[in-house]
Amino acid sequence: MDLPVWQALYEELRDEGFVVLAVSFDSRAPDQSRQWIESANLTYPALLDPEHEVADLYNMVNVPNAVWVDEDGRIVRPSETAGAGDEWRTITKESMPADLERMKERRDRYVQALRDWVRNGPAAAAALRRDEAAARAKAQAHTAEDALGFAHFRFGIWLAGQGRDAESQEHLEEAISLKPDSWAFKRQRWELQEIGKAGGPEFRDAVNALGTEPYYPQPDILR
Repeated sequence: MDLPVWQALYEELRDEGFVVLAVSFDSRAPDQSRQWIESANLTYPALLDPEHEVADLYNMVNVPNAVWVDEDGRIVRPSETAGAGDEWRTITKESMPADLERMKERRDRYVQALRDWVRNGPAAAAALRRDEAAARAKAQAHTAEDALGFAHFRFGIWLAGQGRDAESQEHLEEAISLKPDSWAFKRQRWELQEIGKAGGPEFRDAVNALGTEPYYPQPDILR
């Protein structure tokens, strides 16, 4: 979902205690993200996170990902795809009307699930029980390889900021090899190489290599 959708949802539900916190993972040019955020006239907080500190804490491996956290600080739904799908991988001029309709329906289901949770709390259909949420969070728990991957990623980003591009790429590639499920790592390496943003040739090749495996795994509330 894009910024205006989140803004509209926030305006609708903020008086009921709902807060959106957006996080940008752009490592190459975080100020460009700032421009997008400011031009959207957001009234909810947005963070620039070029070193992916928030992503590491919540195991966000792609965008858009979202985490639901209640007023007591308990994670109600761990990191998962937020209203996005894979139609863009095969979309054509002929399929576009149907694909766009499916995308809108999925987004609307996600928004409705959020509304239900804000208004009904633990009784909402999409609100996980404590044991369910804990089990999903445990399944996403970081491994030793993940932790080392985060360290290589952050060091690689720092090296890039110092103009040490060749060294930076070595560490970013090592981060990806240690945590291959992180598309956030992959996208930022390609961005820093300036060989193609999301949608560029290397990105497309990597997505095509997935075969039938989803790029955006669908959470239960969207299936």
